[in-house]
Amino acid sequence: MGNAWWNLTLRFLLELAALLGVGIAGWSLSDGWWRWVPALALPLIAAVLWGTFAVLNDPSRSGRAPVPVPGAVRLVLELVILFGGAAGFYVAGYTTTGTIIALLIAISYAFSFDRPVGC
Repeated sequence: MGNAWWNLTLRFLLELAALLGVGIAGWSLSDGWWRWVPALALPLIAAVLWGTFAVLNDPSRSGRAPVPVPGAVRLVLELVILFGGAAGFYVAGYTTTGTIIALLIAISYAFSFDRPVGC
């Protein structure tokens, strides 16, 4: 079920929501024109981390890993970024959105039990 079309679609949307969530958090936790810095930098940092640290021979990617890491490390990275995005919505005052996203993350991972750790 981890590679079912609906779960892959949900996972992609959750990844986008995570980037938006950390950006919204960066915006809401700053004032003035400086708020643009964390609002743009936090999602960029999350995206770079997501794309850089990968499990070698991960079938959901090209199989290449710019920086190979064990599956458990990748899993922790994914969970930090995804739940960080949900927390970003929550911190910015969008509590219902943050809660719904966190529940959807849990559902996606519950149906991904057949995937190797971190893939």
